[in-house]
Amino acid sequence: MVVTDGRVELQDGHGERLAVRAALIPTRAVHAVCGSGATAVFIYCDPDALFGRALQDCFEGERQDRLAAWIAAARPAREAARASSQHQVAKAALRAVGVETCLVGVGHPAVRRAIDRMQCLLGGPLRLQDMAEAVDLSPSRLGHLFAEELGLSFPVYVRWARLRRAMELVRGGATLTQAAHRAGFADSSHLTRVFHEMFGLAPSEVLRFVRWST
Repeated sequence: MVVTDGRVELQDGHGERLAVRAALIPTRAVHAVCGSGATAVFIYCDPDALFGRALQDCFEGERQDRLAAWIAAARPAREAARASSQHQVAKAALRAVGVETCLVGVGHPAVRRAIDRMQCLLGGPLRLQDMAEAVDLSPSRLGHLFAEELGLSFPVYVRWARLRRAMELVRGGATLTQAAHRAGFADSSHLTRVFHEMFGLAPSEVLRFVRWST
């Protein structure tokens, strides 16, 4: 989290509460954010992704459930708040904490074909074996390429793709149930559970206000 305007207070599970400019909050850490009228950029990094694991390593030797450790880990990222856009704030923050080198793009044509094909199939089951056959690769090779090119395993990428589709559908006027089914979730309860696991929030709280940045 990088605060770009106003005052934001962060509280840990022990009740310690401080105004912060930037904080790196570990996976599953109990916390609360308070800031009326303030603006902040939140960067959610999957703990199973390459850069998510790199961020988690920032806490080696620290107590991960303590606010002081979260502030200390993000200290190099505080100047990122001066960037010109939210996207630039996010990039500058990740660069400051030393994980920019983990952010990679899609270069292999088979991975790009798999991703493009996947967009039409998100409403149903998506198996690595089926996708590999469609792009003329073995499942093990395609799985390796996903990890190498994107820093994400195939199942983790699919999960994010489904979440993104659900966000887009709700913003387009779909109900939570409609979005869940069309994005490949069993029902709205399944979508809510996955959304809460990833963001710590129920989708109904924020989905209509989320903007997806790539």
